[in-house]
Amino acid sequence: MGFDRSMALASSALTALIPLTILCGAVLSNFSDYDAAERIIKRYSLTGQGAEAVRSLLAPAEGTSTSVGVFGSLFLIISVLSFARATQRLFEQTWQLAPLSVRNTRNGLWWILALGGYAALTGWLHAVLGESKLGLVPSVCEVPVSVAFLVWSGWVLSAKRIPWRDLLPFGITAAVLTAVYSVGATVYLPRLFNSYAARYGAVGAVFAMISALFAAMFVIVASAALGREMREELVRIRAGDRPSDDEVRRQWDNVVEQTRSRWRTTREQVSHYRSKDSKKS
Repeated sequence: MGFDRSMALASSALTALIPLTILCGAVLSNFSDYDAAERIIKRYSLTGQGAEAVRSLLAPAEGTSTSVGVFGSLFLIISVLSFARATQRLFEQTWQLAPLSVRNTRNGLWWILALGGYAALTGWLHAVLGESKLGLVPSVCEVPVSVAFLVWSGWVLSAKRIPWRDLLPFGITAAVLTAVYSVGATVYLPRLFNSYAARYGAVGAVFAMISALFAAMFVIVASAALGREMREELVRIRAGDRPSDDEVRRQWDNVVEQTRSRWRTTREQVSHYRSKDSKKS
C-alpha cells in the first residue's frame, strides 16, 4: 500500500512539476538570469551526460515563445490539481477521513501556491548556504520550514478536519527524514542521472527524476503513517491506556515480518531487472 501510494504521488508530481518548472523558468528568465535547469544542476552538482540531459529536458528551445495556449493552461491546471488531490488522498486515507475529491479544489489551489513558495524558500536556503559539505547546513536549516509547511499541508488539504496538533508528529518526522534524504540525494543523484542519461539519453533524466521523487514520496507516506501512530500512542499514554508486553511483542514481530517480506520482494524485483538488463547487453 505504501509503495503504491508513493508511486502514485511520484507520478502525479512528475506530471505536474516538469511542465510547471519549464513554464516558470521560461517566464522568470525574461526578468532575471534564472534558469531552472542550471539551478538543478548546481543544486546536485551534476556533470557530464546527467547535466546535459537535465538541460535538454528543462531548458526551453531557443526562439520559442513562452506563452501558454488555452489547452496548455488547462492541462497545467489539471496536472497540478491532480497532484494536490493525490496528496489530499494520502491524508484522507491515513487519517481515515471521508474523501472530498474536487470539493476541496480551492484548498488544493492554495496548497499549490504554498508549495511554490516553499520550493522557492528552500531553494534559496540551498543557494545561500549550499557551500557546506553535502549541503548539510541548508538541509538542517530547512527542517523548521518543512515542519511548518507539512503540518499546514495536512491541515489545509484535509479541509481543516485534522487538528494541527495531531499533525505535529507527522510534520517533525517527515521534515527530519526529508533532510536526511536531501543529504543522501546530494551524493547519490549525480550517479543516478549520469547512469540513466548514458543509457537512455535525455529521457534518462525523466527516469532519474521519477526515481528520486518516488524515494521522496515514500518518505512522506511512511512519515504520515508513523506520525499518526505516534499521535495515537501519545493519546493512549496520556489516558493511561498502555498495551501489555505481549501485545507490544506481537506488534513488533508483525512489523519485522512485514519489513522482511517487503525487503525480499524488493530484492527479487531488483534481481529480475538486473537479469533482464544483462540479457539485453
